[in-house]
Amino acid sequence: MAERSVLVTGGTGGLGGAVVAAFVEAGWRVVVPGREARPGSEPAADGVVRLVADLSDPAGAARVVEAAAGEPAAPLRAVVNLVGGYASGGLVHETPVEDFERMLTVNLRPTYLVTQAALPHLVAAGGGAVVCVSARAAVAPFPGAAGYVTAKAAVLAFANAVAVEYRSRNVRCNTVLPSVIDTPANRVAQPDADHSRWVTPDEIAPVIRFLASAESAPTSGATVPVYGRA
Repeated sequence: MAERSVLVTGGTGGLGGAVVAAFVEAGWRVVVPGREARPGSEPAADGVVRLVADLSDPAGAARVVEAAAGEPAAPLRAVVNLVGGYASGGLVHETPVEDFERMLTVNLRPTYLVTQAALPHLVAAGGGAVVCVSARAAVAPFPGAAGYVTAKAAVLAFANAVAVEYRSRNVRCNTVLPSVIDTPANRVAQPDADHSRWVTPDEIAPVIRFLASAESAPTSGATVPVYGRA
């Protein structure tokens, strides 16, 4: 029987599967929201609770957090914010403001809403951890993706704000910054890249699990690069 719960947003994505598996292997109860049920998909593994919710909606985010915190024998002790997305575009003067704002909605809004709803539960449980996923682009921008770069930088800034605001309440917040993650979607998008230099989900997942665990208790406000050889 699991003694602690973790909420993993974006747990159905390219990185999410490895992260969910890492927590299940460590004996956590893992709550995984998705935007829609997937007909014909395999049943959830032992220790995994799957829900359908729109995390860009405050009510949806709150409902998922309540489910994650709703098992008294396994209190919510960690939140992992993986949900996000990427879209390229032109230079800033070529990018419609709607496209720019869409990146903020996709990458920042769910992270904010889920973390906001979860913090009182983490405090009530005696403390815990929030792990956010930004990107190397937040600290090393590249052209043609101003919305994405800005959104990921905002995720990093938000995580640092949470770390400062809640450190006296025994809640930590750290951020990982991947380079290009070696997923099927990214391979399709960049078929000519040297994929051997990319970081894999299986390499990132243990880092996230460590930051969510008691083993990293002295660490908060950290920005952890997970670049592989890229």
